Amino acid sequence: MLEASISAAVAFVAAAAAYANKVNTRFVEQERRLDGIELRIAEKYVTREELSSSLAKFEDHMVRIELKLDSLVHSFIAQKKN
Repeated sequence: MLEASISAAVAFVAAAAAYANKVNTRFVEQERRLDGIELRIAEKYVTREELSSSLAKFEDHMVRIELKLDSLVHSFIAQKKN
């Protein structure tokens, strides 16, 4: 009788471990899929207003850099002439 109960307990523990492993695997898979969805949303779905405002800011910064480079070149040319 003792051997049968030990075998049953071992089988129960093995079944519980297999079930826990399966549930954990499902959670990990679900988390991976949600991360993928979040990444695709972040990559593909940007509103036009956000994109246009970001591009406008970028263009403003580039114009300022161009102006600074132009003034630097003009001052360099003026020094070379003197």
